[in-house]
Amino acid sequence: MQSINPYNNQLVAEYPEMSAQEVSAIIDSTFVAWQSWKETSFAYRSSRMCNAASLLRSKKKELSELITLEMGKLIGEAEGEVEKCAWVCEYYAEHAEAMLADEPIQTDGQKSMAVFQPIGPILAVMPWNYPFWQVFRFAAPALMAGNVGLLKHASNVQGCAVAIEKIFSEAGFPSNVFRSLIIGSAQVEAVIANPKVRAVTLTGSEFAGSQVAAAAGKYLKKSVLELGGSDPFMVLADADLDEAVRLGVKSRMLTSGQTCISAKRFIVVEEVAERFLAKMVAEMGKYLPGNPIDPATTLAPLSRRNFVEDVHRQVQASIAMGATCIKGGQLEEKGCFYPPTVLTKVTLEMPVYKEETFGPVAAVIVVSDENEAVRVANDSLFGLGAAVWTNDLEKGEKLARQIEAGAIFINGLVKSDPRLPFGGIKQSGFGRELSHYGIKEFCNIKSVWIK
Repeated sequence: MQSINPYNNQLVAEYPEMSAQEVSAIIDSTFVAWQSWKETSFAYRSSRMCNAASLLRSKKKELSELITLEMGKLIGEAEGEVEKCAWVCEYYAEHAEAMLADEPIQTDGQKSMAVFQPIGPILAVMPWNYPFWQVFRFAAPALMAGNVGLLKHASNVQGCAVAIEKIFSEAGFPSNVFRSLIIGSAQVEAVIANPKVRAVTLTGSEFAGSQVAAAAGKYLKKSVLELGGSDPFMVLADADLDEAVRLGVKSRMLTSGQTCISAKRFIVVEEVAERFLAKMVAEMGKYLPGNPIDPATTLAPLSRRNFVEDVHRQVQASIAMGATCIKGGQLEEKGCFYPPTVLTKVTLEMPVYKEETFGPVAAVIVVSDENEAVRVANDSLFGLGAAVWTNDLEKGEKLARQIEAGAIFINGLVKSDPRLPFGGIKQSGFGRELSHYGIKEFCNIKSVWIK
């Protein structure tokens, strides 16, 4: 497997793919490790998770540079990602014991309760766009619950996978509590089929999610899926336009638009649409391409050339269907950069409306009022995140309850937070990560009745 720097197309490193026999041996080792790990105290696990947080911070410079070299993220964004990983480690180190405390339930018995116990080795199939955060938001709660982890990372960020396994090892976690499997997609079903693997979680595309869900169903394994999104960003007539534009564009441009919860469909009430568009075009103009390792760079490349071509196909197909491109939209002959792009007159049959656009492209849909805004927001196969911008907070909360998504942010940027459940509905997946809901996804919620 090759890791290639998307900025200059230079080879970073190569990693030999593991054989089926090597993978099987690692699974056996993690299962053995689980037998003792599940019996450790929360205090024991917590101390090691805090060590992992400290290591992430002490190694932030080198880890951030690795992220940027392998998948092209701006170095400042990479540093923020590493810091967030340290936060989730500390959060579960502090709160896991209370989250998983026995829950008393009144019944006809003398004593009844729900207890939360680990289920074993969990396979995590993770993507390249947040190569550290996606892994740690799975691993911190899973390991604190007493499970052990198996990571199948994206092929282009194997250096990150190796580094993450090393972090857990250096933090004092016992051998084989967390292991990385350097394998391709073709080997994933065999891992899920292994009876010692008890569950699987995936963050990725709809196609990858459907493949993993099918395998999990075939072998009767629990699964959690966090898939794509086409997040609506609703701007009402009474919104703070300057702040809505600033954070809306920031949301769209994070990781050069390669984020599942970034704003993608900008649904703007007609009364303020012209002013919103003028401000958006000006804000998008501040993003200029350069080497992502340079802190002064504001626009990073996409992670691979074929991603650039996929985004351009969506843009050009939408224009052919009647969309108007008021900024960007040009394809360079080579390289992985795509210009910040704004499309207007977007309608429901266009790719930028109905598909997930994984690049710096904003699709603007003008609506007559807030009721039409909600209808358009829900007119999607996806249901991951959404934002509503209004100065009437009571109205904002009311609209939030009408929108079909796993997370709604009023006057803010949609983000994942260890304190809040994270996940989607419809084709954005099922199950939840983070908060106390996430840590219980891979627990046996056992009823105990005594009389």
